[in-house]
Amino acid sequence: MAYVRTGVERLSADPALAGGARLGLVTNPTGVLPDLTPTPDALLAAGLRLTAMFGPEHGLRGTAQADGSEADTVDERTGLPVHDTHKLSGEALDRVVAAAGVDTLVFDIADVGTRFYTYVWTMYDMMASAARLGLRFVVLDRPNPLGGNVTEGPLPDPAFASFVGRFPLPIRHGRTAGELALLFGFDLDLTVVEMEGWRRDMAYAETGLPWVMPSVNMPTLDTALVYPGTGLFEGTNFSEGRGTTRPFELVGAPYADARFASELNALGLPGVRFREVWFTPMFHKHAGIPVRGVQVHVHDRDAFRPVLTGLSMLHVARTLYPDDFGLLEFLDDLWGSGTLTSRLKAGEDPRDLCPPPGCPAGRLLYA
Repeated sequence: MAYVRTGVERLSADPALAGGARLGLVTNPTGVLPDLTPTPDALLAAGLRLTAMFGPEHGLRGTAQADGSEADTVDERTGLPVHDTHKLSGEALDRVVAAAGVDTLVFDIADVGTRFYTYVWTMYDMMASAARLGLRFVVLDRPNPLGGNVTEGPLPDPAFASFVGRFPLPIRHGRTAGELALLFGFDLDLTVVEMEGWRRDMAYAETGLPWVMPSVNMPTLDTALVYPGTGLFEGTNFSEGRGTTRPFELVGAPYADARFASELNALGLPGVRFREVWFTPMFHKHAGIPVRGVQVHVHDRDAFRPVLTGLSMLHVARTLYPDDFGLLEFLDDLWGSGTLTSRLKAGEDPRDLCPPPGCPAGRLLYA
């Protein structure tokens, strides 16, 4: 098995890579070394002067549900102040960062490789704040768990920019956080502490790194794999499996029936099969109500196309249940335009909205 050395490992061994005298760390539970030592502990042990920490969506400790966070507090392990950044941008975020008195912001959070997952947009907003305030910014790079060779999905319409897409990226973007930081193009003093040993074609299991839940509804690597497609069901009245032990792998609705699984399997989508299931979400959509649907089983990760799969599932659901299947405004934010909603409302097949898989463009740090 290969062993990937992450940015935080390199910084722990060579504190000079960060520069700066007063560091503010943007992190969450994914900020760990391979032996699971938390990033704050490792950097303090290396002699770096951390003076504040900043938490993203779900919070520094990762306890909050979707679109939630944790209140400002003092971290009991380090004694450092913790500032909540969720839903802050522009002047409001600048005030929080400036009050922390840092000269360098350090970002160490694992992404899941999907545009509408919010951690890279926390990085984007913190970079924008650093640029306005004249602060240095350091990204401690980590693997993209979906790999780095393939992109999938259209670029969003800039008019639909939001916290699930501040910058035009495909849904499956194929880049690391460090590569995204370079792509964003902010005028600031930026350092990416690159990984050693990571290849773009590397499966996450080959990295030798532990999988740490990025958020409460992203428990496994299997979840991350299907998320670029089944995450679109957040913009519908189907359950995307929140409130179960298999979020985003389980998808269904009280009005679905056995046809859903059989019609999906009849499509012969690459790398995936669908198993009929019943489940009862404990919270979120249809909480406490038995739901019928499918579990998404990926049997060939190289062939699997998550965005095409998600579009196919939406189309089948709309075709089978036209009177019950409902769309939410959030679908436009997730897709990055109104085209998907328009197609589904018209009963038209939306799968041609997904271009063939491509290769990441721009400056890439890894072969």
